[in-house]
Amino acid sequence: MSQNIWSVITATGSYIPTKIVKNEDFLNHTFFDSDGKLFDKANSYIIEKFEEITGIKERRYVTDDLVTSDIAYYAALDCLESSDIDKESLDYIIVAHNFGDVRADIRQSDFVPTLASRVKNKLEISNPYTIAYDLPFGCPGWLQGVIQGDFYIKSGMAKKVMVIGAETLSRVSDPHDRDSMIYSDGAGAVILEAKESEEPIGILSHSSQSATKNHAYLLLMGPSYNPALKGNQLYLKMSGHNLYKYALQNVPELVKECIDKANVSLEQIKKVFIHQANNKMDEEILKRFHKLFGIQSMTAREIFDIMPMTISWLGNSSVATLPTLLDLMVKGKLSEQEVRSKDVVVFASVGAGMNINSFTYKFE
Repeated sequence: MSQNIWSVITATGSYIPTKIVKNEDFLNHTFFDSDGKLFDKANSYIIEKFEEITGIKERRYVTDDLVTSDIAYYAALDCLESSDIDKESLDYIIVAHNFGDVRADIRQSDFVPTLASRVKNKLEISNPYTIAYDLPFGCPGWLQGVIQGDFYIKSGMAKKVMVIGAETLSRVSDPHDRDSMIYSDGAGAVILEAKESEEPIGILSHSSQSATKNHAYLLLMGPSYNPALKGNQLYLKMSGHNLYKYALQNVPELVKECIDKANVSLEQIKKVFIHQANNKMDEEILKRFHKLFGIQSMTAREIFDIMPMTISWLGNSSVATLPTLLDLMVKGKLSEQEVRSKDVVVFASVGAGMNINSFTYKFE
């Protein structure tokens, strides 16, 4: 394959669920700590502190008639309709998720057939050489799918790769765990296409890590914190403080490594697209990342300009946060934010595994 072939994002799409859940909707919830004890603070206080730390004011949930493969399909359809790409020309459809299809009335994961197969079926693609498979990789799953797509294109195995991130975390969160307020639903999609260029464009570099020896179970499935809740259902659980420390210690260095691989300077980076996990954590990651380049402080305006955020109104939808953010950005739907031709940006994510990854990207 020619060394002048680059992986370029030629289409984006997303699906933002219609059900808006505001912070005040949690005022009547009963929250327990991990020991099964009621918190001695009022819900109004818990919610106030939650918003102060995470930046989340509201989030989106899917309606009861939808599952993850449905919204993955909607994002894929939006992606195709936003371009002139023939769906039959797709070489791969990669769907990043973590829990499969979880119905509103039966809270268990359904993985067979794969969500990617379901999306291909819904798109009515006839081409048997459009390979469809799933990628469970925690919150960094969509980004890892893009990295795999880049490998396919650079090796000559593909010319067009669709990568979707879709999740319905509202179906697996414990209503008695205050961390449940973080989680949301959504889907985003991109199409990577092989393009020839003497000048570097598209994906310039990428880096990934899996830290399983000491950090594999910072996110896991466990019983409800409510001791009176009977049954065998498991819910998503998070060791928030340890996850926060891990992210701050490791993500900034990985992002710097990725930028160094691309042989670009910090001054060339116009935007940092980071997984919308927690506003305070993301800001601290950005600051520490800049410190690695010798910049000791950043103003609130500088942070706003370089790091677009959607978490305040979309919450944390896991694999969907980055492709949704990108779609809103390129379609001019984010206030005071834009990317221009020749801009170099960096993407980064962290999540269950623990997995972290990053790629640098230059717009055409």
